[in-house]
Amino acid sequence: MKELLSPAGNMECLKSAVNNGADAVYLGGKHFGARAFAGNFTNEELKEATTYCHLYGVKIYITVNTIIYEDEVEDFIRYIDYLYQIGVDALIMQDIGMISLVKNKYPDLEIHASTQMHNHNNENIKLLKSLGVKRLVLDRELSLEEINALDDDLEKEVFIHGALCNCYSGCCLFSSLNGGRSANRGECVQSCRMPYKLIKNDKYLNTGCNYLLSTKELNTTSKFKDLVLSNITSFKIEGRMKSPAYVGYVTKVYRRLIDDILQGREPLITSEEEDTLKILFNREFTTGYLFKDKVMNIISSNHQGLEIGKVIDITTKKIKIKLEKDLYQEDGIRFKESNLGMIVNMLYNDKELLINKANKGDIIYLDNKINLKKKDIVIKTSSNYLEREILSNNSPKIPINIAVERQKDKLVITFTDNKNNISKESIKIERSINRPTKEEEIKEKLSKLGNTPFIIDNINIEISDSDFVSMKDLNNARRLLVESIISKRIEVKRHNINDNKEISFKEERSKDYEISVLARTKEEIEASLDRNVNRIYLDKELYEEYKQYPNVYLRLPRVNNTYPSNINNVLVTELGGISKYTSSRYNIISDYYLNVINNYSINFLLNHNVKRVTLSPEINYYHLDNLIKDKVELIIYGRLELMITKSCPIKELDKCPCNKEDKYYLEDINKNRYPIIHNNCLTQIMHYKNINYLDNIDYYKKIGIKSYRLELFDEDYNTTIKLIDKIRNN
Repeated sequence: MKELLSPAGNMECLKSAVNNGADAVYLGGKHFGARAFAGNFTNEELKEATTYCHLYGVKIYITVNTIIYEDEVEDFIRYIDYLYQIGVDALIMQDIGMISLVKNKYPDLEIHASTQMHNHNNENIKLLKSLGVKRLVLDRELSLEEINALDDDLEKEVFIHGALCNCYSGCCLFSSLNGGRSANRGECVQSCRMPYKLIKNDKYLNTGCNYLLSTKELNTTSKFKDLVLSNITSFKIEGRMKSPAYVGYVTKVYRRLIDDILQGREPLITSEEEDTLKILFNREFTTGYLFKDKVMNIISSNHQGLEIGKVIDITTKKIKIKLEKDLYQEDGIRFKESNLGMIVNMLYNDKELLINKANKGDIIYLDNKINLKKKDIVIKTSSNYLEREILSNNSPKIPINIAVERQKDKLVITFTDNKNNISKESIKIERSINRPTKEEEIKEKLSKLGNTPFIIDNINIEISDSDFVSMKDLNNARRLLVESIISKRIEVKRHNINDNKEISFKEERSKDYEISVLARTKEEIEASLDRNVNRIYLDKELYEEYKQYPNVYLRLPRVNNTYPSNINNVLVTELGGISKYTSSRYNIISDYYLNVINNYSINFLLNHNVKRVTLSPEINYYHLDNLIKDKVELIIYGRLELMITKSCPIKELDKCPCNKEDKYYLEDINKNRYPIIHNNCLTQIMHYKNINYLDNIDYYKKIGIKSYRLELFDEDYNTTIKLIDKIRNN
């Protein structure tokens, strides 16, 4: 089974996806979904959407893929219960604690691990499998080769078309720490689409580009056969904030490609399809990391549209254009170099007569209402005509077979659909007095399916030459059969709710306080050793030099496929490490990258041999009272990582650094400078400033927080000593 999975930001998008061949649709409710600014669905609309999808044999997956605060858990589980009762097919989830809670309470509810969980290795798969997860939505950064090498224990889902995130999903704090809106809560401000300058050693580099973190749009149509023939189960189109026309057309294109491939035909994308995809939305296309293609468009973060012609003359009143593609009245266009846009309200032919369409090769005129001053390339960015054409598809019809057979003194009518749902009705047969009922009459009555979702695929009628049946009875039987088969198609049976097991949280009170230091320099390490802190977290290079100290921990890479076994102390940065080091011989601390903000996530990690759970910096530092406090670690001061990405703005400009002494920064429009760190072709963008909650230490100690971390970046020895002493002495 190869599944085509389409997005829906509202009911119109959902119907457009279903009408154009989606096997499944994913969408969010008004809460707990990672697209807070999409239209999304009310509870009543979710029920309507579930009924509509199931009627047409389409699965429905609901996104609840945000991290959940402790005081939201009660509302969250009520929402899940509603989704369970209305019969949704699966939940797409991020929060490890909430997955654990949901699988405990609703054992038969299917869970898909969101790409927000940073799914990229076999240890990660092992952990999620143990939780009862059925499917992984994989990191967009994985190549097809890497995907095929992953364990096949769980279904795999990949994005095949649409917007790309620059950062590994679920690993981005840029929006949260800079804009106060969390990407892990569905509120991303799209920091990667903003302009930045590049600085090297305090000097601005002449990049000629502004959008140094902006990606292209994913489009795998040209290599889609390789994906369909892989071990991937589900092919996902991004776009819950896109239009119904976009959703419908992209679904239609990939539906045809899948069908062609599975039926042995060569899946060729036509030039017309390519053009339409460009008009609907693109920031330039890429086949993505799936096929090791370049993903960055650092020139522009805007919709690029389709080039349709060139300006050949301009006056103050008219713009003269030679078309290379068709143009319709009411199309939206933009002039590429001038960056001026307009709607084509008035379209004139070469005789300056009004027309509603012009063809490739035509000379046309437009009113110069934007004061265009130079000859330019014309880009089509939207088309009302195209959208109307795409959305003209009617709802699909479900084929049914009808059998009519004589059984003693009754006529038994059977409706069978493509899901083998069988519905039967019997009507009385009388002996004909004047004229027997003909087969054609029965067929005509039963075929009046009108506005129902059904269409007859085959009808077989067996009746005696002397039989008479009432036309009224036939009409009534047809109506009842339609109602019955609809009911069977949308029927949901839910009964497996576990109300017996309560998850309890045990908190042990201790008077001892602990200090941890993430150190990046030898000065920071020496100061931490001299002050005898409880834990020092080091990356591999420094760890090898200091591993003889019992309080030194290896910080694992955030993108990881290999796990050393000859260690005891480890700072785990992704879920695969939790799986690998679950044995009690290891001392595990979980890092803040696991996005922990509730007791269920804390409890899950504690039950997997984690000794201290580092809380997410997205948590409200002033409302920690309701958390398990004695086993958590709180980052009290430091420079945090905002983004980890497989792309590199420096490499994109062919200025790839080879000298570790060089210092690079991105500078935003507010003159904030973000340090860039390179590590094995991964790029980390650091915050431009330190967080600092040291003045609140008394409050944290009072409520029972026992472990505090300094996340150091470039502090010297004396500064490090002062920071450690500040924690100890308060």
